[in-house]
Amino acid sequence: MKQSFNKINKVEGELTFRGDKSISHRSVIFSALAHGKSLIKNISNSDDVASTIACFKELGVEFNYVEEYLEVIGRGINSFKAPSKQLDAGNSGTTARLLSGFLAAQNFDSELIGDESLSKRPMSRVANPLKLMGADITLSDNNYLPMKIGKSSLNPIEYEMEIASAQIKSALLLAAIHLNNESKIIEKLSTRDHTERMLQLPTFYDSGKKIIHASLLNYPKNSIYNVPGDISSASFFIVLTLLSKNSELIIRNSSLNESRIGIIEVLQKMGGDITIVSQRSDMGEPLGDLLVRSSEHLSNIKLDEKIIPNIIDELPILSIVGIFASGDFEVRNAKELRVKETDRINAICRNMERAGIMVTEFEDGFRLSGPPIPQSNIFESYGDHRIAMSFAILGMLIENETTINDFESVSISNPLFLEQIKKITS
Repeated sequence: MKQSFNKINKVEGELTFRGDKSISHRSVIFSALAHGKSLIKNISNSDDVASTIACFKELGVEFNYVEEYLEVIGRGINSFKAPSKQLDAGNSGTTARLLSGFLAAQNFDSELIGDESLSKRPMSRVANPLKLMGADITLSDNNYLPMKIGKSSLNPIEYEMEIASAQIKSALLLAAIHLNNESKIIEKLSTRDHTERMLQLPTFYDSGKKIIHASLLNYPKNSIYNVPGDISSASFFIVLTLLSKNSELIIRNSSLNESRIGIIEVLQKMGGDITIVSQRSDMGEPLGDLLVRSSEHLSNIKLDEKIIPNIIDELPILSIVGIFASGDFEVRNAKELRVKETDRINAICRNMERAGIMVTEFEDGFRLSGPPIPQSNIFESYGDHRIAMSFAILGMLIENETTINDFESVSISNPLFLEQIKKITS
């Protein structure tokens, strides 16, 4: 599907986003694991979260929509039904990786598959540490999906993360909470911490490292989850507002988790007018309202290596800000971008070249020199929702009509993107 965009005049109004995708995944998983009924309010309507729900339905978990809640009838520990077919994670790396940890602890065999894109994303990074716990896991010859997971006997682990990844960390923790004895997962670089917050895992710091403890004592109980709005989905609208004249936007009930608001911190340091106007907490997760205003004098900053894991998904839209800010926009220490839904480093660089930007590509990032003087107003999404939405935002900031190819990929995270754009722009 091709989608066209034209330059807008301004942004005005307010938006409330569907539930944070990362927290929604975990709400589904923890509710499914718990025994009895849990309720999830404001769950993400993304295709990715739908994939997680579909996998647990196949494992015997019951889901019902009751008014504004998703009702989940969890199976409890060691009570899941053996799947009668392959478990399809769709395009969702979170589904595949988190479920691998859970499935490694079950008393039946299973197999995880995904779509064409997910089947090109590396899975040995999660399979190998799970194997250290005793998991019986077999990948395809190229270390991709399908992933066959056999019935096995797991052991606790003390493991220092080799890759800064919340998905890998969460997979190990999901395996660990099935064991009587305690495991310790150690991070040199902190990543998104929703799993340890929501499971209330004991967490300590030593010599600059984060140590997370997990055992059967931390197995989830049935609960009520109120999922805050997705800050990653909001980031596209924040950037559009900052870069549009005479604009103001209020974003209600947004996640303000410290490991998720790296993009807000970066944009504020660049000179972005973003204010947290209210803040509260629910299920250990901070949330609140944001006020965003036009910001004409933005300057690029050096991105610290430590913040990269917490803005990894927002780097495509940050690159759009970067080409309008003074100075070069440079990203390093972000090799993880190459193994997302597409090679995002390559996707950003090729599209920026079409926008007339001077591009230097590195193995672990890129340098961009703006402003845009388009050579072409046709950009490729590469089947990646964040690339599609980022260059849609660019299309609303430059002259002449812009076309994004394969725009349907936005449904992976925000099916309401076009509707929300129409609501706040003129």
